[in-house]
Amino acid sequence: MSSFKSYGKVDESEQARLDACRKTRKRVAIISLSSMVLVCIVVAAVVGTTVHNKSGGNSKGSGISTSVKAVCDVTLYQDSCYSSLSPLVNSNNVKPEELFKLAVQVAINELTKAASHFSAGGVLNATAKAETLKDCQDLLSLALDHLNDTLSDANSLVDVFDDLTTWLSSSGTYQQTCIEGFDEVKGELKDKVIGYLKNSTELTSNSLAIVSWISKILTRYSQGVPEWLHRKDRKLLQSSDLRKKADIVVARDGSGKYKTIHDALKAVPNKSKKRTIIYVKKGVYYGNVRVEKSKWNVLVVGDGSTATIVSAKLNVVDGTPTFSTATFAVFGRGFIARDIGFRNTAGPAKHQAVALMSTADQSVFYRCHIDAFQDTLYAHSNRQFYRECNIYGTVDFIFGNSAVVLQNCNIMPKVPMPGQQNTITAQGKIDPNQNTGISIHNCSILPFGRLVQGQNLPREAMEESLHNCVHANIHGKPHQP
Repeated sequence: MSSFKSYGKVDESEQARLDACRKTRKRVAIISLSSMVLVCIVVAAVVGTTVHNKSGGNSKGSGISTSVKAVCDVTLYQDSCYSSLSPLVNSNNVKPEELFKLAVQVAINELTKAASHFSAGGVLNATAKAETLKDCQDLLSLALDHLNDTLSDANSLVDVFDDLTTWLSSSGTYQQTCIEGFDEVKGELKDKVIGYLKNSTELTSNSLAIVSWISKILTRYSQGVPEWLHRKDRKLLQSSDLRKKADIVVARDGSGKYKTIHDALKAVPNKSKKRTIIYVKKGVYYGNVRVEKSKWNVLVVGDGSTATIVSAKLNVVDGTPTFSTATFAVFGRGFIARDIGFRNTAGPAKHQAVALMSTADQSVFYRCHIDAFQDTLYAHSNRQFYRECNIYGTVDFIFGNSAVVLQNCNIMPKVPMPGQQNTITAQGKIDPNQNTGISIHNCSILPFGRLVQGQNLPREAMEESLHNCVHANIHGKPHQP
């Protein structure tokens, strides 16, 4: 396999030397950053005192620590930043990384309070749809997990900016997705949900703004770009005997240890740092599958993207919220799929019906077949990478708020319902400080089957939807199934 050769190989001793150099530069930078912020704080204090003496009165921010003001001035919700941090800070000389940890902690406290309203004994239990409430419980649990991950890693802030920015971006996205689940509910209930999550969403956004600000200053000192797809995983993706290395085999005919992917996933150890390889033999596996958030570092490999297929048909029209319609849903970090297909057969009349949803950080999909109509691929949040995949759909069929790269993929719009027009991407960024976006690199856009460019697939609409592409090839000749 030559597919991943373009990444190149680095000698391990040389890589270690480069990593050490990067860390040294970053540590020098963080000391410089703290010094710069403290200088700014001293200047602000002197200016504030001068203004006070000249005016003979108190300025609006006189009761706010100058260190808090310096940090909160970069946020979108300055009032909530001031009011949440000021009671916790007794000095004008608090380091920005300490203020960042305090900002994350108050966000955790507020989200914990907000989540209680969505619990089984919460005030929403009697009025909200059970499915929508369950989605919110799952989403807010994930949001809290990411905030806690952020807080636990904040002590090594200098080494993990990309992780922290990703987790905070995703925490905000989870909370927003919970709110969106109530979009069809009018009036008081939707307003209540927005109210319950107002403080936590603002404080999460503030934490994101603070770490983004610190990171931007540090990038002046270090040009290193983190590569989260580790060398060992690249080798696994290249491996010609990956199936022989499987820890677990799934086969419908009983020739494996398990007959269903669901049962195989239950056998994966929780939060394992060792990769677990599941080989799924050819066949169509009906039913919805979830890789739970406790199932880390799972690799699922099939016999080919059209030979091993996971198929289901949950959809919005029949009463399932979009987030829960996914045939294959991935929550556990470090997930990899290779040579397997995911499809939702609900059809265009059922509207939103997701084939694959991933909210797993550092998830990879290689040589996969992802097929549905509206909302085919829900790249919900966190860091994701898709290479050499075939993706089919009609409306908004690649969507979400992740930091996702699609590389060397075939993106194939299908014939939509009468009156619909194909829309390929719908990116859901909700905060300018989020490190999210859809990047399409060296992919081909191929109208599928009976679709003809100029009718449902006007070229200008395609080009408009691909403003975030690099080297996307748009073809007018239909690809035949």
